[in-house]
Amino acid sequence: MIKIMTAEQWKQKGNFIKLFNNEVFVIDEGKNNDKTMVILHGYPTSSYDYFKVLDRLTTEYRVIIHDHLGFGFSDKPQDYSYSLIEQADIALELWKKLGITECTLLAHDYGTSVATEILHRHNSNQINLTINELILCNGSIHIELSQLRLIQKLLKNKYTGKYVAKLSNEFIFTKNIRNVYHDKSQATNDELKEMWQQLMYNDGKKVIHRLSNYINERYFFWHRWIGALKETQLKTKIVWAKNDPVAVFEIAELLASEIKNNTLLPLENSGHFPMLESPERWVNLVLD
Repeated sequence: MIKIMTAEQWKQKGNFIKLFNNEVFVIDEGKNNDKTMVILHGYPTSSYDYFKVLDRLTTEYRVIIHDHLGFGFSDKPQDYSYSLIEQADIALELWKKLGITECTLLAHDYGTSVATEILHRHNSNQINLTINELILCNGSIHIELSQLRLIQKLLKNKYTGKYVAKLSNEFIFTKNIRNVYHDKSQATNDELKEMWQQLMYNDGKKVIHRLSNYINERYFFWHRWIGALKETQLKTKIVWAKNDPVAVFEIAELLASEIKNNTLLPLENSGHFPMLESPERWVNLVLD
C-alpha cells in the first residue's frame, strides 16, 4: 500500500519558476538520469496525481511535472484566458528554461490537448524540441466521443459556469472524482481532501469555470489537434484504462487507428485516474 502524501509534502518537493509574469509550480526529480520525461497533468487536479508513481518513473527518467496555470500550486490569475494554446506556451517555456531539448512526452486528460498543440508545432518545425516518444493516457481528445459529466457541461457553459463554480464544495468535488474511478474504494477520503485543498489554493474557486473552457476548445481546434496526431511519425504509446466513464476506451481504439506508429496498451479494471487508482500496473505499462 502506497503511503498517502499530503499536499504540503508534495509542495515541499517542488519549487516555483516565474514564466510570463506568473509563478508556476514545478517538480523536477531524477536529475542524474540521461533521459527526461515531461508530464502534462489532467483536469481539475494537478501534478499531485503522480505522487504514487514518481519514484518508479525516476528510476529511468529525469521527471518534470508542473501544475498548469490555474491548477494546483501555480498562480490562478482571474484576468486570464486559460486557453490550451497558452498552456502549451507555458510548458514549452518551462522546458526551455530548464534546458530540455530532448524528452519523452506523457500526457493525461486535459494534458493530452496541451500535448497535441505542442505536437502540431513540432510537426511544422516551430519548436526546437526532440520528442523521442509520445505517451497518451485517458484524455477526451476525440471530444465527440467523450461522455462528459453534468458538472463539466455546466462549468463550460458561459451562462451557468461562474454560478456552478461558486456553489462547488468539497462534497461535490469528492463525489465527482470518486465517480470516475472504477474501484471507488481506491479514491480515499484522505487523498481527495488533499486534491481539493490544491484546487482551492490561491483562490482557485474563482477560476474553475474558466479552466473548463478547454472542452469548447477541443471542438474548435479539432482539425488542428486530431490532424497533428494523424500527421506525426513519433513513436506513440496509448496507455488507456478501459473502465474510464468519461474518456471511454472507444477513443483509444480510434486513436490507435489514426496514429501511424503506435502501440495500444489497455489497462483492465481501472478508471479515469489510473496513475492514482492502479499505480503499479499503470507505471509498468508506461515504462514497458
